[in-house]
Amino acid sequence: MTQPDPPRRLAVVLNPTAGRGLAAREWPRLEAELRRRERSYDLITEASGAAALERVCALPPDMAVLAVGGDGTVTALLPAVVDETGQGRGRPLGLVPLGTGNDFAGMLGLRPGDFAGALSRLALLPRRVDALRVRIVEGDLAGTSRLLLNGLGMGLDAEVAALLPQAPARLSGFGRYAWAALTALRGLTLTPVTVEVDGAVMYRGPSCLAAVMNGTRYGAGFRVSPLSDPEDGLLNAVASGPVTRPQVLGLMGLLLRGRHLGHPRVHHAAGRRVTVTWARPTHLHLDGDLAGRVTRVEVEVLPGAVTLLGGAVGGEQKTGRPGLS
Repeated sequence: MTQPDPPRRLAVVLNPTAGRGLAAREWPRLEAELRRRERSYDLITEASGAAALERVCALPPDMAVLAVGGDGTVTALLPAVVDETGQGRGRPLGLVPLGTGNDFAGMLGLRPGDFAGALSRLALLPRRVDALRVRIVEGDLAGTSRLLLNGLGMGLDAEVAALLPQAPARLSGFGRYAWAALTALRGLTLTPVTVEVDGAVMYRGPSCLAAVMNGTRYGAGFRVSPLSDPEDGLLNAVASGPVTRPQVLGLMGLLLRGRHLGHPRVHHAAGRRVTVTWARPTHLHLDGDLAGRVTRVEVEVLPGAVTLLGGAVGGEQKTGRPGLS
């Protein structure tokens, strides 16, 4: 099959603060690779996601976006690339991972610093992948709605996200997440939760964590939802039952390998809509970004909403094989 020509001109959206400044430091190398390939581009450099989104929305609707940063950078740009009709008419999106969290890109096999690999994918057939829409029904940001590409977490993992800025400066990536996770574990509490998937109760009882995922992993590599497939038109819900601190430590080891779903204290299901209701306010993160405390959120999948450039190579799969299909 003949490969399509890559988009003639790109909007390269660089978050200079991503990865604690890694994106800004690595830009000269990425720029050199773009020039070597004679790729035309418009550079948008914004530390503010809202400012970057505004500038992208002002571009021609068919102009592709290359997001240079982490999961948060991608999330900020989703309103400019998501096609909620699922007809594949949205602005094409490419990824160059250079953030603190690069979990959706990592699932696809993209590695920070591999600019040749990331740019080579722009010439491959694009893939349409799902997105998520989350509505905060009750909580600090009640009445707001957000689009996500990777997923969200509530409870222990969101507390971990809140602790990440306090991690020792010498740590990076997974090391920072592990430090924050162990710190959060010292204050472990269980809160009654009800998780409903397509109207049926998946789990009701004490819990320290609930996640709703489109991708397979977060936290710099924890495979919280190894059965997720971002092309299947479904989202995946995962929740813990009552667990002790030692049990959580054991589950963390299983999470790293994606082998926790058979554990008797872990509950999971796939569907199109998920509602999570907590008995008391609980921390929430959206693609790694904190969003206050919530008591009720609703999440739905938007099938095929994102046209992803070069998403067909080297990703994780629920079977363990490479690729998304």
